[in-house]
Amino acid sequence: MTRTNLMAGTILATALSAVIATGAAAQTELSMWYHGAGGEVESAIINRIVDDFNASQDDWAVELQSFPQGSYNDSIIAAALAGNLPDIIDVDGPVMPNWAWSGYLQPLPLDESVIENFLPGTKGEWNGELYSIGLWDAAVAMVTRRSYLEDNGIRIPTLEEPWTREEFDAALVTLEETGEFQYPLDVGMAWTGEWYPYAFSPLLQSFGGDIVDRESYATAEGALNGDAAIEFGEWWQSLFERDLVPGTSQDPADRETGFVEGKYAISWNGNWAAVPILAEYGDDTLFLPAPDFGEGPVIGAASWQFGVSATSEHPEGAAAFIEFALQDEYLAEFSDGIGLIPATPTAAEMTENYAEGGPMAVFYELSEEQARLRPVTPGYVVAAKVFEKALADIANGADVIDTLDAAVDEIDADIERNQGYGH
Repeated sequence: MTRTNLMAGTILATALSAVIATGAAAQTELSMWYHGAGGEVESAIINRIVDDFNASQDDWAVELQSFPQGSYNDSIIAAALAGNLPDIIDVDGPVMPNWAWSGYLQPLPLDESVIENFLPGTKGEWNGELYSIGLWDAAVAMVTRRSYLEDNGIRIPTLEEPWTREEFDAALVTLEETGEFQYPLDVGMAWTGEWYPYAFSPLLQSFGGDIVDRESYATAEGALNGDAAIEFGEWWQSLFERDLVPGTSQDPADRETGFVEGKYAISWNGNWAAVPILAEYGDDTLFLPAPDFGEGPVIGAASWQFGVSATSEHPEGAAAFIEFALQDEYLAEFSDGIGLIPATPTAAEMTENYAEGGPMAVFYELSEEQARLRPVTPGYVVAAKVFEKALADIANGADVIDTLDAAVDEIDADIERNQGYGH
């Protein structure tokens, strides 16, 4: 190589390096924390979305850090106290109002047209503003087998005509009297924490009660200890007194596999548990709507969602990533990968399970028709724990009225300590 060619090559290499360096510097880094560490399929999908976004434009580069779900919330709280929050936050839907009120989140600058077709439970709103949006939702149904009902002359309920309280109780008694099952119903008492308000407060709401008064959010008085709530509490306790459901000492392994093993006739369970049941029972599997206890059938709504931290210096970049992640192809991929309900009807049609006629399409309908958010208040994080303890105590035989009154006092005291949580 001649000296001239060598010099030209050096100049070209230097120029190319400068271009690469300039391009890299142009992408402003955005930090993102996610709760799904340990989930191989989930992690692969979220990492692909990040890689696709980073490659799709030259302005922003998302750096992802994943945490185990069990320690995620504590990590966010610690980071907030230290002034160290990432730009993009993953937040559980019912927790979002507390994080917004606490100053962890800022309103999410997304145009309403972007999310107009999203399921209601995926939209995280507080004080009239959008703070977070989810790529999926989750729904609970009564899971059973067609043959169990038909063989015992029990009407199969529909979304249009769910079981009444009387029909539901009669069905449980009929199934118990067959002697074929350890229990006719499994409500999942082995699961604790968020399962209680997510799965059981809708039953209370169907009776006409609630965890707090949603008109004012200033008290639980009348909502959690009024006539409707007492009626619910007495019915709830009777399930355990009549040995219709496993108690609070249920073996977690039985919760996971008891229905498939034939120990339970009906399982109050989520769409995330549906795949192995379908694999075992196929077309004999039924996913039934919640019963109507008097005020309409209700199930829980809202799962994990994305938001922008209050301390982010680049909310426009964080919002750009979140909007990018809302594409139907990613919603469908998450659904196929981890079994949850895609956030839009168009994404649902792209999936194996939730497309029209699919084996789990009913869950999309349930989420659309019956789902209700848990109380949208910063005080929810405390009220949920109080509710959990009250229901466990009632299941174990505590006096219904005294227990609900005590729960109301505890929730109201927390609301007062926090000056009404901004309501």
